Order: sequence, then C-alpha cells, then structure tokens
Amino acid sequence: MTVGIRPRARRTAARPSGVTLDRTYVPGAASMAVRPALETPRRPARVLAAFPAAIYLELRTEVEPHVIALVTAEATRLPNAVVLTEPLTGISAGDDAWVGDGAIEVGDIAVRVRRWWNPAPPLPPADPVRLARSLAQLGEICDASPRRPGLTGGAAELLAQGCRSGSLVDSITAAEQLMGLGPGLTPSGDDMLAGLLVALRQLGTAAGVERAVWLAGWLAAAVTFDSRTRTTPISATLLDCAARGEAGMEVLAVLRALAGQQPLEPSLHRLLHLGHTSGADLAWGIRTGLAAVLQLSHAI
Repeated sequence: MTVGIRPRARRTAARPSGVTLDRTYVPGAASMAVRPALETPRRPARVLAAFPAAIYLELRTEVEPHVIALVTAEATRLPNAVVLTEPLTGISAGDDAWVGDGAIEVGDIAVRVRRWWNPAPPLPPADPVRLARSLAQLGEICDASPRRPGLTGGAAELLAQGCRSGSLVDSITAAEQLMGLGPGLTPSGDDMLAGLLVALRQLGTAAGVERAVWLAGWLAAAVTFDSRTRTTPISATLLDCAARGEAGMEVLAVLRALAGQQPLEPSLHRLLHLGHTSGADLAWGIRTGLAAVLQLSHAI
C-alpha cells in the first residue's frame, strides 16, 4: 500500500561543529521511558538498524534507555518508542544521529515530541478469582495457537517452577541462563523474561501480591545488571523497560484484558502474531508471571 506524504516545512538546524543543515521537522508521540534521554544535553547516537516502519538509534550514553525506536503508526509501539506521523526514508544502519535537548536528529529529519504516553499505566485492583479465570482462558488460547515460543524446557521450565514456588535462587539461575538465548534483535529468552517481569510487577501489584512484586524486583536487578554485555542493545533496552513494568501496546492490552478491562482473545491474538516468535515468547512470560502471582497469593 502506498502512503501519501504531505510536504513539510524546512528549517535550519545547527550541528555542534557549526555547520548548518536544512532539516525537516516531524512531530512525534514519545514514551515517557525515553524522556530522560531526550531531556539530557544533545549527544551523538548511531542508527543500529533501519526498516520501513522502524529505525533504532543507540545513544552513546549511560542514560537508560540507551536505544530509542522511531516507529510509524503501523509498527509495534515498543516501550522505548517515539511514534511518528510519517515514515522515515533514506536512512541506513551506521548513520549518525543526535539525541537530546528535546529533539532527535537523523538524516535530514528532526523529531520534536508533541505528546507523551505512559508505557506502564497501572492496572485497577484485580480479584484473584477473576485472574484465575483469565489464566485458564489465556492457557487455552496459547495452547491452541500454532505460534509457539522459541525456547522450551530447560531454563524456561526451571524459571516457571522457580517463580511459582517463589524460589529466588532457582528464578535468578534460570533467568541468567535464558538471557540472550536465541537469534534476532530480541532473542526468545529475552522476550520471555520481559513478559515475565512485566506480568509479575503489574499483575502482582493489581492483585496485591507483595511476594510477586518482590520477586519481580530481584529478577529485574539480576537481569539488568549486565544485560548490555549479555544480549543485543535493543533487547537490553527492552529488558530495562520491562524491569520497570514498561511494555509495548500489545502486551499492555493483554494485561488489561487479564484484569477484565477488555476482551482477552483479540488482544492475545494480536500479541501472538508479533514477529517470528516474539509474541509467543512474550505471551509465555505473561502466562508464567500470572501463574506465579496466583500461586504466591494461594489462589490456586
């Protein structure tokens, strides 16, 4: 499908060297997770990967998140994303960029954030009985789907068992084994961990299960301690976001559905069809996290 692009006004922006460059200013809606990076002084970045619907920028900084995704409205809205009204073209991996002082500059584009959205909206209080029914429906849909996680058994099973029993040793041991396992920009093991971390924190808080939130905190600390050296930059950033309970729109929709705010089946099907196995991996993490929340609350 061809997307029409409206003409855009051009202004002059200055590079640090003093050389001026005509830039096209584009409005964006940004996740609040990237606000710290955008509000720091302007600093260099580089394009990690460029696709028709998404461009990933890596900041040369210790500020988290250190990867920002520029995405179109049709792309997956990741927790570290800035959503643009128009596609970005003519940008390739390895290109230079700048982030900070309230803007993102890449190629001849300058993105200015006009709106912010919350990647970790709190869920309303959730009744464990309601969550138990949701878990049963979640399991039925996942088991009937041809979309399967990229990893099974081994560390994944140990992680599920450790979370259900509340064993910190087993959970952390398994999480460290899973980190970085699998191919791609977001390996399966990382997606499974991200879904788990968000579910434990968000659903544990909604159900008032302090043990689940406590477990999420310790797992998050273990996973993010050396994530930059254990997995890809994009995946490490998504794990940092998940550690704070931040997730993409498809994951957030499933969490709302589990809490009874919307139908589960359409939300879960959208999640399951993300990527090659990413959606199924995230769904595995959510299912495992919800089962642990209920087990630790003694509801099942």
